[in-house]
Amino acid sequence: MLKEFKDFAAKGNMLDMAVGIVIGAAFGTVIKSLVADVVMPVVSAVTGSPDFSNLFMILKNPEVMEGVNMESIAAVREAGGVALGYGLFINALIAFILVALALFFVVKGMNKMKEKEKEEEAAAAPAAPPADVQLLTEIRDLLKK
Repeated sequence: MLKEFKDFAAKGNMLDMAVGIVIGAAFGTVIKSLVADVVMPVVSAVTGSPDFSNLFMILKNPEVMEGVNMESIAAVREAGGVALGYGLFINALIAFILVALALFFVVKGMNKMKEKEKEEEAAAAPAAPPADVQLLTEIRDLLKK
């Protein structure tokens, strides 16, 4: 059983997957920063809202209303209230769309590179002679013997 595990762990696909997971996590961090630090300031300049994460609707007020800052979804939830955070959902949706768009362009680029490599390989490989020429060549070689 230990040998089977070693074989499984040593496979190239397993290592490729591990590298993909690590790069994916780093890519997620970059996209999160892109959304928070680049896209959202532009959107807030257009819409007038400084940040979508503070867009929420209170479904249930906190038990104790004294001293609760009702301008932050975190404060409402911390005080025991229930809030629908649709602004956080909008931020997550924008991040998802940017990740999907970036991955689309990466996959599209990789497919183009693979297609170009296949075309180069096809051009580099000599074309096989037609069947009748091959047959005549075989006959000639047999007659020589």
